[in-house]
Amino acid sequence: MAFDRILKQLNVIAIVGLSKDSKKDSNCVASYLKREGFIVVPINPSTREVLGEKCYPSLTAVSEDLKRRIEIVNIFRPSNEISSIVNEAIEIRKKYGNISVIWMQLGIIDFQSAAKAESVGMKVVMDRCILIEHQRLTRSCS
Repeated sequence: MAFDRILKQLNVIAIVGLSKDSKKDSNCVASYLKREGFIVVPINPSTREVLGEKCYPSLTAVSEDLKRRIEIVNIFRPSNEISSIVNEAIEIRKKYGNISVIWMQLGIIDFQSAAKAESVGMKVVMDRCILIEHQRLTRSCS
């Protein structure tokens, strides 16, 4: 699935590592995605609410209704934490079948976890900013 298909066909994004600090990249990206019409599900064990949305401590703690709807897991955590996040996403996918993309932000790379996600049918994007890719797709030269 190419970036354009991911970002034009999917719209419920769990953002793991979403900070409530408006100066942090994760918050900037989430704010942008919300303005662009995406549904953002904040994941951060240190806060209860981000950008007016209930924040969950982990993917597995997300409400059952939202677990059914998450399509993209966008990760703002260090590479050494990716494995456990991908494992949670795989478990949710097995139960609900909806998560189809693991997106690791700029500077985040984990080939082993990527292979594991791909082995269950997920698409993986590594070391790319979802905001930048969305802007590339939507900007006009006219």
